[in-house]
Amino acid sequence: MKTSIKLSALFFLLTAGVFATTAAKAADVTPKAKEVVSFRALDHDRGVKLTIAKSDAGRSFVRVYGKHNELLLKDVVSTKTDVERGYVLTELEDGDYTMEVKTGNQVVKKNLHVYEENDQKTFFIYQD
Repeated sequence: MKTSIKLSALFFLLTAGVFATTAAKAADVTPKAKEVVSFRALDHDRGVKLTIAKSDAGRSFVRVYGKHNELLLKDVVSTKTDVERGYVLTELEDGDYTMEVKTGNQVVKKNLHVYEENDQKTFFIYQD
């Protein structure tokens, strides 16, 4: 009888320890924050698709700079709601460019490389 009580108490302690460990791990999980600005290729792969989340500022600024930091494109985007905007890159010369998006007090910069492949302009976005 004493053995079964000891085994039951030991089982109870082990079960409680496993439950406490699982609950602590679950509490450490934080939901991933929604990205304010994201970049991806347009469906036809000739430019960048920019997605900007709704902003309290109400508008965002998109700028594209050339290799020598010259401003090539400036765009103002209303961000009263989530917005997607495409930028076609086929008219750019081969080389490196920087796309900068300022929304609220956040600035996101991505470096792009434009080049010609099989008689078509294409690009890639450097990953940070």
